[in-house]
Amino acid sequence: MRSSEKQTLTILHTNDVHSHFGSMSAIAAMIREERAQAGHLLVLDIGDHMDRMAIETEGTLGMANVDVLNLTGYDAITIGNNEGLTFTPDQLAQSYTGLLCPIVCGNVFEQDTGHPPAWMKPWSIIEKGPFRIGLLGATAPFNTFYELMGWQVTDPVETLKDQVKTLREHVDIIIVLSHLGLSTDKRLAEQVTGIDVILGGHTHHVLEEPLVIGKTVLGAAGKFGQWLGKVVLERAGEAEPIQLVRSGCVPVQSTMLDEQVSLAIATNAVEAERMLDQTAVITDRTLRVHYEQESPFATLLAQAVRHFTGAELSLVNAGQLLGNLPQGDITKGMLHSLCPSPINACTICLNGYQIREALEQSLLEEFISKPIVGFGFRGRILGTLCVDGMEVRYDPSAPAYDKIQSILVNHIPIEEQREYIVGTLDMFTFNVGYPSLAQGSNIQYYLPEFIRDLLERELKRPGALEESLHSRWFQS
Repeated sequence: MRSSEKQTLTILHTNDVHSHFGSMSAIAAMIREERAQAGHLLVLDIGDHMDRMAIETEGTLGMANVDVLNLTGYDAITIGNNEGLTFTPDQLAQSYTGLLCPIVCGNVFEQDTGHPPAWMKPWSIIEKGPFRIGLLGATAPFNTFYELMGWQVTDPVETLKDQVKTLREHVDIIIVLSHLGLSTDKRLAEQVTGIDVILGGHTHHVLEEPLVIGKTVLGAAGKFGQWLGKVVLERAGEAEPIQLVRSGCVPVQSTMLDEQVSLAIATNAVEAERMLDQTAVITDRTLRVHYEQESPFATLLAQAVRHFTGAELSLVNAGQLLGNLPQGDITKGMLHSLCPSPINACTICLNGYQIREALEQSLLEEFISKPIVGFGFRGRILGTLCVDGMEVRYDPSAPAYDKIQSILVNHIPIEEQREYIVGTLDMFTFNVGYPSLAQGSNIQYYLPEFIRDLLERELKRPGALEESLHSRWFQS
């Protein structure tokens, strides 16, 4: 005989925490408090929990995050691009081996097998009291990058549409863990019938008030662990339809702490620092970085990109580097702190006039001091361009876009219409920073090495430090 008592399910969710460990203990405490009130509670994370900018994540390759997820008591998670694209498949497998809850993502498969990796489920069914809940997940399809990491990524909307059809009659509630962004979440709600709740991430949007499209509730909790999302569903009995009671998110209360989670974070931080304290290279001089003009450390980065990619010339922005490279023992942790962005090198074919435009812009204050957020960038401002494989002569007093007098590429005057293979950084191809660097063709990305890995390689190359002291920019 079916129960006719009122039944309530509370869903708590986080997304895009990006390894802000300072928020995690408070989130765990708030979830613990909610759990203490009894009732049926489901706790989910919607991806990008990991971010290799944090030493705890970098030094433990994500195991610090897994410890927090376990101790907090998450019921399921999905992956975001920060997990899928900044860790190798082997690293993810190692990190997620200890995770106690399922990782749900239906649109990522191994290229070699055509199946999800062993640590991932295309969907999961969880029972909470009288509720039988179908959990689906999907992550943003950065196909070009995922393929370089050995993954095949399918269209998330079509994938979810098929999965909903399969699961709908077997569960009471279908929840999608969507690391796809708000516009795609809205499209999902409009085009796919049978989804009760879409919990979103990726675009860092905050839905403080209920957003209901058709019969689907959308939720999202911003970024960096600043918010805890909450959706409450209710039905009068097992035979009755499920109704939304409330949906939104509340600010995370930083004064609340969970002792176990705080201790785990501190322990992982110590272990991470120990792992990152390995000497990568020993230098005999300090290399300084300046954002407004050419500097040796940024030139060293340009050298690193050109040598690694084999390009004719290279262009990098000084803002990737957060401080000077000191003399003496250079540890992996030091390179991480000076160059924390999970950014990869790439090559792109650009015409001479496109290169010239970017170089002209890099002499302008509006570009040098431009704040950049996202796209893998973890610095503050864009900074000027530093180069390798070329020499630029310019007049700083000349009008904007007419300052450069000559450009030599490998000692030969640049040809405006000729196409050059340029080594640069992946963020430029997303049309951020210096726009003309996104206008080329034949882009080839180099994964999984980050630019800090390239710096380490370049520092070990004989003569590299001396080369970085030679000017590429000359004032007239």
